[in-house]
Amino acid sequence: MIAISTSGLAYRIGAREILHNVSFSLEEGDRLAVVGVNGSGKSTLFRLLTGEYAPDEGAVYIAKDKTVGMLEQDDAFHILKGEGDSPLDETVLGQMYAAFPDLCRMEARLARMEQELKTATGEALTRLSAEFAALNARFAADGGLHYKSRCRSFLIRLGFPEEFHSLPIDRLSGGQRTRLALARLLSWEPDILLLDEPTNHLDTDTMLWLETHLASYKKTLLLVSHDRYFLDRVTTKTLDIENRTAKLYRAPYTEYVRQKKEDRAAQQKQYELQQKEIARQEAYIAQQRQWNRERNIIAAESREKALARMEKVERPADLPASIRFAFTESGESGNDVLSVRRLAKSYPNKPLFTDLSFEVKKRDRLFILGPNGSGKSTLVKLLLGKIAPDAGRIEFGYNVTVGYYDQENQNLTPENTVLEELWSTYPTLTQTEIRSTLALFLFRGEDIEKTVSVLSGGERARLTLAKLILSKMNVLILDEPTNHLDIQSREALEEALSAFDGTIIAVSHDRYFISKLATRILTLAPEGAVDFMGGYEAYCEDRARRSAPAAAEAEAAEPKSSDGKEQYLQRKQEAARLRQRERRKEAVAEEIAKLEKRLADLLDELFGPAASDYVRAAALEDERVTVEDHLMQLYEEEEELGKE
Repeated sequence: MIAISTSGLAYRIGAREILHNVSFSLEEGDRLAVVGVNGSGKSTLFRLLTGEYAPDEGAVYIAKDKTVGMLEQDDAFHILKGEGDSPLDETVLGQMYAAFPDLCRMEARLARMEQELKTATGEALTRLSAEFAALNARFAADGGLHYKSRCRSFLIRLGFPEEFHSLPIDRLSGGQRTRLALARLLSWEPDILLLDEPTNHLDTDTMLWLETHLASYKKTLLLVSHDRYFLDRVTTKTLDIENRTAKLYRAPYTEYVRQKKEDRAAQQKQYELQQKEIARQEAYIAQQRQWNRERNIIAAESREKALARMEKVERPADLPASIRFAFTESGESGNDVLSVRRLAKSYPNKPLFTDLSFEVKKRDRLFILGPNGSGKSTLVKLLLGKIAPDAGRIEFGYNVTVGYYDQENQNLTPENTVLEELWSTYPTLTQTEIRSTLALFLFRGEDIEKTVSVLSGGERARLTLAKLILSKMNVLILDEPTNHLDIQSREALEEALSAFDGTIIAVSHDRYFISKLATRILTLAPEGAVDFMGGYEAYCEDRARRSAPAAAEAEAAEPKSSDGKEQYLQRKQEAARLRQRERRKEAVAEEIAKLEKRLADLLDELFGPAASDYVRAAALEDERVTVEDHLMQLYEEEEELGKE
């Protein structure tokens, strides 16, 4: 069954066309990756699908009664208010309950009714008891007994331990608010789920959990992400937005890349072959016209008609421009690049690490991993001398020149234009040299006159990289360098770093990026740091080996029920199931008998007294259809119950 589809969708801002003739459809259970360069219209497409934007052409179709939920990139988090004694409040847990407003209202109503029952008497007590029983049954059937534990579970999974649950929302950071928005949306589980960069602000362990959760999502999922590992493990289809239009591939990311490359190569070959054939035919036509005899003119006109009827193969459109660059080295450093000895750092009520020691040698590619809050960015700031350690020492080796990339781009001046930002850092360069460098990072024409304050996250990241490559360095310290970069820009960065002949120290959550570059992994954790000599794949294998005995030990430590007790419980559960089935069979049979009698009465009246009363006949016909539909459902249920 089709859950969501678009037909000829187009969207423009003034004279600039963002999307053109976008058509695709998704069935229930499809998990779609939406990919494209930054600015290609991915987030715009999501807003069109949710109805936030109105299309200039085309339409969006959503199956009847389907719920739609969307997580925006860096969602600001919308606080939802409760009414009366609703459990909704402006705490972390209270805002999770906001995913279930109907259950919250029912729960509040049940609490009020419980108080009323204590003082009710007589007929009022009877009526109120019946209402309470009916509402309580509906509350339980809709998940009211479990929704609060479900909310707590999602909070813990997404990095909010118990001590955060009673915290007011205004105490959360921007990243925490985005994670809370994701937790609330996942607990609601809409029929059509749209996620725009959901892995932002997640550490590796949380990302792995989210990956597993979404890979088994039974409903329809649309996902924008630049994490290639994540896309491959979660999605089943890929929508490629390129040059304002879109093409659907029935494959996850890596297979889509291969198919797209093959499709472009095949189209290019067909185009070239057709162009050769057209040139040959045009040469023949020219020759026949040159001879200028009657039969030659007839032959030329015949070939011209054939050319006009020929279905032309379009040349593949140019791929969107991508950044390209290389890092400028400052000469060889000594073999001993960095020595860290017994380093300690803590903040009030939050120790990060103590007695941290490690060495970095020339051409090491050391990646620092760990959960959020473990001190990765703090360690980078300590290495750069931006903050002071509580204890220990940091020493760089001979002839070390450091280049630094900051994940928050805090070294940019908001009032500067793009041109001024780069030129003020390198005033000895000519304007031509500055403009040429900016062009490598896709800043051309009017783009270089934009002020830094209006740049998108991706544009700020590209400008920071432009500043970095003009400095000379033999050691690169990178704090989340792939954040805000699209996939093409990430690949360009990977190529530049692969070609860099110096030393790299990096913090990153991008597993594909780590896998391609890392030669060492330093993991920060509350129980202490681990320095692993090897690449990311080997690190994952080693981690799995280390965790296997602990998992087996924990499983062995769990109390086991005796065989006799387990058999007793199983027999008890089976007996209860059989009793419940028999009661349901009796209830279904009684309901079928009632509906069959009602259907007979409807038909008697429909073809009797109501035959000339069109208003009454229409009402009876509507009821007849409803009764027959309900009967068919009951017949099917009766058949299923009889099979057991």
